[in-house]
Amino acid sequence: MYKFEIYKDRAGEYRFRFRASNGEIMFSSEGYKAKASATGAIESIKKNAPGASIDDQT
Repeated sequence: MYKFEIYKDRAGEYRFRFRASNGEIMFSSEGYKAKASATGAIESIKKNAPGASIDDQT
């Protein structure tokens, strides 16, 4: 099952990572000073990403 994980980094900032069902990290976020900001970013991704396009710049 896919999941978001919120954690604190060594600098004390909140970050999140997105794990695939096999446990592999697919992507991780920038650092946020407030946990609410990290949670808000996750909610924004969940709401806005389903229609995201692919921009292949190779």
